Amino acid sequence: MSQRLLPFVLLLLGACSSAPPQQFYQLQGSATPPTQGVDGPAVLLGPLQLADYLQRESLMQRHSLQRLDISASGRWAGSLQNDIGQLLLATLANDLQSSRLALYPDRIGFPAQAQIILHISRLDSGPQQPAVLEARWRLLDARGEQRASDLLHLQQAHDGSLDGQVAAQGQLVEQLGQQLAKAVRALPAALLGNPAAAAR
Repeated sequence: MSQRLLPFVLLLLGACSSAPPQQFYQLQGSATPPTQGVDGPAVLLGPLQLADYLQRESLMQRHSLQRLDISASGRWAGSLQNDIGQLLLATLANDLQSSRLALYPDRIGFPAQAQIILHISRLDSGPQQPAVLEARWRLLDARGEQRASDLLHLQQAHDGSLDGQVAAQGQLVEQLGQQLAKAVRALPAALLGNPAAAAR
C-alpha cells in the first residue's frame, strides 16, 4: 500500500470504529386490549397522517422550537406511523371495551359506527426538552357527518435518555387515544347501535 494512502486509510478506520452503535426503539403502551368478541362500538381509525419530519427511520432530537437534529444512534425499529396506529388501536380497544376496531385503509367489510381522522403535526422530545404531541382530529359518524373535533397539545417529562424519551412519547400517544375514546363514548347511543343504552 502506498505510504501516501496509509494515513487516510487509518483515519477512515478510526472514524468507523468510533461511530456509535445503532439502537432501535418501538413505541409501547400499558393498555391491555380486551379479549376477542367484546361487543363495543365499531371504530375505524384513520386516515392517520404524520408530519413530514416524522416520516424517517431516525429519531429526531429537539433542542429548541426552531431546531431539530437527527439522533446519531437512535432509530425506529419499524414504521413510526404503524407503531402509533397500533398503540392507538390498543388504547381505544381498552377504553371502549371493544374488539371491533380497524386501522385505515383496512376497512373492507367493516361497518364502522364512527371514524376518527387524525393528523399528528408534532411528536418529539430532546435531552433537555419534554416530549410533546400536537394533533388535530375529527370524529365522524357512520353517515360521514362530523360530530366532534379538537386540537391537542400534550406534554410529558422524561429523564433525558433515549429510552425515557421514547417511553414518554408512548405515554402521550396513549393519552391521545384516551381522549379519542372519550369522544367516541360521548356519541349518542343511537349512533353506536346500542338501543338499550339509548332507551336509558
